[in-house]
Amino acid sequence: MNAKKKFYLLLAIFQVVLTFTVFFSVDGIVNMVAAQADASTDPMTLSMFAISAAIATGASVIASAWAIRTTGTAAISALSEREGSFFQAFLVVALCEALAIYGLIVGILLWTKIP
Repeated sequence: MNAKKKFYLLLAIFQVVLTFTVFFSVDGIVNMVAAQADASTDPMTLSMFAISAAIATGASVIASAWAIRTTGTAAISALSEREGSFFQAFLVVALCEALAIYGLIVGILLWTKIP
């Protein structure tokens, strides 16, 4: 498997994992907290929401930075060889930046659940 296909496969896997994390863990945590009596003052639940928001934001930003470093270098190399490839290079780098935005959205969703 060449590096380009491997990158796109890893990008797709990360987006699927992020989507499943958003839909299942947030709803699962909220339902679990709603089932507990007076869970809004439980310090363990509040700390888990805060840690989850920090991990979601931090991990997605680190992964996005790594992807931008890798694809940005290749994009600049491609642009120096052929100027017509600007749109393809821009599109790949923009998709990598979207990973950080997804993580930030997940972090904000978790942060708003903290009372």
